Amino acid sequence: MHDLGKSTEALHADRDLELNNDIAPPIFQSVTQFAEDEEAFVRMASEPLDDQFYGRYGNRTASRLSQVIAKLEEAETGLLFGSGMGAISTTVLSLIAKGDHVVAQNNHYIGTTKLLKETLPRFGVEVTMVDQVDIEQFARAIRPNTKIIVLETPVNPLLSLTDLEQISSLAKPRGILTLCDNTFATPILQRPTQFDIDLVLHSVTKYIGGHHDLIAGCVVGSQELIERIWAMQLVLGSSPGAFNAWLALRGVRTLDMRVRKQCKTALALANHLNDHPAISRVYYPAMPTHPQYDLVQKQMQGQGGGLLTFELKGGYEAGVQLLQQLDLVQNAASLGGIDSLAIQPAVMWGGSLPPDVLEEQGISPGMIRLSVGLEDIADLIHDFNRALQDANQ
Repeated sequence: MHDLGKSTEALHADRDLELNNDIAPPIFQSVTQFAEDEEAFVRMASEPLDDQFYGRYGNRTASRLSQVIAKLEEAETGLLFGSGMGAISTTVLSLIAKGDHVVAQNNHYIGTTKLLKETLPRFGVEVTMVDQVDIEQFARAIRPNTKIIVLETPVNPLLSLTDLEQISSLAKPRGILTLCDNTFATPILQRPTQFDIDLVLHSVTKYIGGHHDLIAGCVVGSQELIERIWAMQLVLGSSPGAFNAWLALRGVRTLDMRVRKQCKTALALANHLNDHPAISRVYYPAMPTHPQYDLVQKQMQGQGGGLLTFELKGGYEAGVQLLQQLDLVQNAASLGGIDSLAIQPAVMWGGSLPPDVLEEQGISPGMIRLSVGLEDIADLIHDFNRALQDANQ
């Protein structure tokens, strides 16, 4: 059978779910469905992943989106959540118990870091955090009671990568499950299942939704594991809303097109900023100066994604002034959407994280993280040139 491209899969992976001849999928807004008889009710109430019984058990619009994401990630099936943190928290909690041990990277999304460092230890789960670029640290951290390894690649703030193939080669022989947050790379650039990673997670809010107008999360993997996670989702109540699922289903149709333009623009802008006298360093995976450039070629198809980070020579105040001077690029949290957004991590997390933790995470005072949108590259370059000049006057 002919293998479909990712743009085609995003458009057609759910066509078997059509109930009529509509081109645009409907929104299944109803919270509950009736049963024809007692036997049907029992089946609806007890069948895993059933999306036609009660909204917390599943929703047909959400199931449709998770099917598309699973296909893009080359996984068996998937499950949608009300948020990315709902996805990671529910997934981790479904796979561990008191007395278990977890290995994870030092650098993760801040919510994931808090889950690992603060929440899990309260329930008797030990967590060891290691440098994601040092595979030997992962190997030394593994114990007889290690149940899962939690990964995210690339990751804030320096866009460092984790070698997924090496991690799976450590985990598989020991029966340890692996989870990878693939939000930044998206299934367009990186598919962790190809490296034998068990579960792949996304903040659907970001690139998959792509328009800054929804909150959702997703996990994909084997039928057995997804059913196990689904059982925990029923308990935690982290189910998605039908309308957000529909918005994300619309967004995923253009994921390939958006990500590829964002990669092209981000690389061009990274090269431009790298030569600017006000900037001391640029971090972007597809630049030859990235310390893991060879791994980018192997694991991310040579593409760097839509995020880049740079450091200003003027430090903290220069960063504050730059974000005030930019016109097209908005100073706002989140990433992966159609609009370019920038944040100064030392400002965003300075109120909730102590200086030593900021330093541990690699966050410097004059650091800026930029999420590239769909604006023309010439306009973004002009915006940065003008803003950098004004900020340095």
